[in-house]
Amino acid sequence: MDLAGKTALLTGASRGLGPYIARAFAERGVHLALTARTADALEATAREATEFGVRAIAIPEDVTDPSGRMRLLERAGTLGPIDILINNAGIEWVCQYTNMSVEEIERMVQTNLVAPLMLSRLVLPDMIARGSGHVVMMSSLGGKKGSPYSATYAATKAGLIEWTSGVREELRGTGVSASVICPGFVSQAGMFAEYGKRAPRLAGESTPEQVAVAVLRAVERDLAEITVNPGPKRLMDVANAISPGAVTWILRRFGVYEFYRQQAEDNAR
Repeated sequence: MDLAGKTALLTGASRGLGPYIARAFAERGVHLALTARTADALEATAREATEFGVRAIAIPEDVTDPSGRMRLLERAGTLGPIDILINNAGIEWVCQYTNMSVEEIERMVQTNLVAPLMLSRLVLPDMIARGSGHVVMMSSLGGKKGSPYSATYAATKAGLIEWTSGVREELRGTGVSASVICPGFVSQAGMFAEYGKRAPRLAGESTPEQVAVAVLRAVERDLAEITVNPGPKRLMDVANAISPGAVTWILRRFGVYEFYRQQAEDNAR
């Protein structure tokens, strides 16, 4: 896809990876409809995007609200047909599963999984009718191998990976496609950056700019899935398919699971 002049709808645009993704697409000449619940930060992202000569509008909405999703699409449509949907909004909370409230579990599932599926359902028919479009799901390496104290998050991210695999094949031949991005630990942005923590050595870290570039590549080259993570954890997908128990032992032995346990204890204080 030639991105210049296209219109993208980006969720979760006010913080974390959102501003980096917005900047990367604005640099390619993509007009942006930006949404999140935090209005002030969202406006800042929009202002930065316009410095690249594109149109950008901030649309404060809660994507878990069905009415909010409809308002979002109506306002985004003022920029023109949505060519690219980037489902980036997500939440994570590291804690023991049985300490999560029913409301916290519901909120995470609605934000991370239900909202992206519903937004995609709303934009895909128009994309198919035009014969052009792309949906990007922001998943995680956590969706490939669930970590203790992050089980609900892993479940939602695994759902995005498998949704993309199935729907991408359904869309074959329509001119419309779907991709999924699976970052590992990210420095400078996101949950663990907010905690002031560095990733365990085995896991490694990527920069938010590297993740944003991966989103661009997925759309431009129509790539099914991109993993963004340095080091040996890239090999874990293959190893986990062969021997999940062995990978669990490695992650436990080299402190990855202990990292999550300690963060869960910190969050519980």
